[in-house]
Amino acid sequence: MSPRLTVLVVVLLGVFLAALGTVFTVHQTQQALVLQFGEPRRVITEPGLHFKIPFVQNVSYYDSRVLELDPQGQDMSLVDQRRINVDSFARYKIVDPLKFYQTVATDTAFRDRFGNILNGSVRDALGQADLTDVLGASRQTVMDQITEAVRRRAPEFGVEVIEVRIGRTELTTDTTQATYNRMRSDRMAEAADFRGRGQEQKSRIEAEANRERTVLIAEAEKQAQTLIGEGEALSRKILNDAQGKDAQFYAFFRSMEAYRAALGEGTTMVLSPDSEFFRYFDQLPR
Repeated sequence: MSPRLTVLVVVLLGVFLAALGTVFTVHQTQQALVLQFGEPRRVITEPGLHFKIPFVQNVSYYDSRVLELDPQGQDMSLVDQRRINVDSFARYKIVDPLKFYQTVATDTAFRDRFGNILNGSVRDALGQADLTDVLGASRQTVMDQITEAVRRRAPEFGVEVIEVRIGRTELTTDTTQATYNRMRSDRMAEAADFRGRGQEQKSRIEAEANRERTVLIAEAEKQAQTLIGEGEALSRKILNDAQGKDAQFYAFFRSMEAYRAALGEGTTMVLSPDSEFFRYFDQLPR
């Protein structure tokens, strides 16, 4: 190959490489920052074919889609001193590539720095809340507080925070055991209170029942004594009336009652045959 042809090939190759170096493409999911010796020159947000100075300028690309930041979970204390494990994440979008480059330059550096900001905001918010706030109806209020704190820092990095969420929230092993022990103690105290009130109610019911029983027995005994007295009075009246009608029969009836009372089964009596006690036996027909 002649020297002239060699020079021509080299020149053409250089022109081709230079032409390639002047053109770059920005995709629809990207935005670009043109740098000249490390200094930002242009921000390109429109997709398509663009030009730059070859060998002098280079291009850094940044994603224009919504991205996710998921820093390492952390162990923290709530306002009631219970410790929990919290895993938080955020969704963000790069809206100012120039600011992003000037602040952190790379996505890795951003995730490291902004992840610390996110975790710090979560710590500050949960440090003023208790477990009920984190897991109950006040959870959204806590989330809004964290989101507001993170969004205030977002413009420093040229990003927009779409949302912040707390994913996993769980008690540490020690806190779980302490919570269980406290719940167990509370339930035991509540059970003891129920038993105490039940025993008190039982004693009150028993006392009322005993009082009513005493009153009923007293009234029944009173009524029984009254009826016995009335019966005895009626009995005496009948006997008196019977004696008035037939005194001899009355005396005989009383003697029979005396015989029945005195001569029970297995009774032995030794009396004279002419005893007054047997006067009616001599009068019986033979």
